[in-house]
Amino acid sequence: MNHRIRRALQVLVRIEDSPHRTALAFAIGVWIAFLPLIGIHTALALLIAFAFRLNRVTLLLGAYVNNPWTLVPLFMAGTFLGCVLLGIPPSTLWALEWPRGEWHAREMFVRLRPIVGPFLVGNVALGTLSAVLSYAIVRRMIERQRGRSQTSPSTTE
Repeated sequence: MNHRIRRALQVLVRIEDSPHRTALAFAIGVWIAFLPLIGIHTALALLIAFAFRLNRVTLLLGAYVNNPWTLVPLFMAGTFLGCVLLGIPPSTLWALEWPRGEWHAREMFVRLRPIVGPFLVGNVALGTLSAVLSYAIVRRMIERQRGRSQTSPSTTE
């Protein structure tokens, strides 16, 4: 397992909060990671953490599952899912014509308009599914790990 992933899991297990609250904070962070609001994930995660008194580190760990290396593949998968959910042929994604030379905002908006709906719907849906799955996985992992540490021979007298 990757060293960074292992370290992140160790951090989650050591958070002094219930498995439910820790997994919930992480799952909300994962959901934020899929939101197509590029550039405000950190601020949104911190705002939600403060508003609902959730662990900031846990929420940020979840929000950072999407990073510059994963952004394009995850957003493309979400947009494809949006096409499927909205009944739009996925071939629409490949049929986009990109302007040559200068790019004008109005022209880009007109060209991208057909995929805005699938982009938003698909990424919110993919984020919701990922959040639900990550909640279940993280909660089970924390409960299992804490159960092991409580029954290990070094903690018994």
